[in-house]
Amino acid sequence: MSGSRIILCNDLEYAKNRVPEALDAPIVKTFFEEEFKVEHAHAVTREAYIAEERTKAIVLGALSYNIYAQNALLKLLEEPPRNILFVILTRSKNALLPTVRSRMQIEVLEAPAVETELELDLAHLDLDSIFTFLKKHSNSSKDELKTLIQLLLTRSINDAGIRLSARELSLFDTALELAEYNTRAQNILSLLLLTLYEAKMRRR
Repeated sequence: MSGSRIILCNDLEYAKNRVPEALDAPIVKTFFEEEFKVEHAHAVTREAYIAEERTKAIVLGALSYNIYAQNALLKLLEEPPRNILFVILTRSKNALLPTVRSRMQIEVLEAPAVETELELDLAHLDLDSIFTFLKKHSNSSKDELKTLIQLLLTRSINDAGIRLSARELSLFDTALELAEYNTRAQNILSLLLLTLYEAKMRRR
């Protein structure tokens, strides 16, 4: 894998592990953030201007890219220093400005399907277990999130015997729609888990 590019992957964690290893560059520097901000753009710029005799790849990966940070990188992406190539990892090309997208070729990296285990005892759901679950799955990819939503619904009804109202059931449909638009997993899962917790408490 050579040349500057944008790589789209629905599983950002997979891309962060796979892409640096596949790059045809003897030197690889990574900048992985939840939100890529202006200070991160400045750090990338400083790294890019450290002269190298061999090719150096600078890999950026983030759930979201601040507009000002992207603007700060425009000239660097258009005219990179000698022996420097850039790779930007993102779940959606819409996370990047058209001016950024126009400066780099775009590729798609397909992540392998992953079996997702719920690992949550819904029959004994409490606030502590909700917190632990959210901490583990807060950065789930879109496909992982959709699987979790479906598992939460089926397991809560079939295994835990939690009775949900029509309004509560509709929340799961809404959650699947939001997942398609790359809404943060933590926000969606928090709503569903608290809904299940309230429904479970009604049985007492």
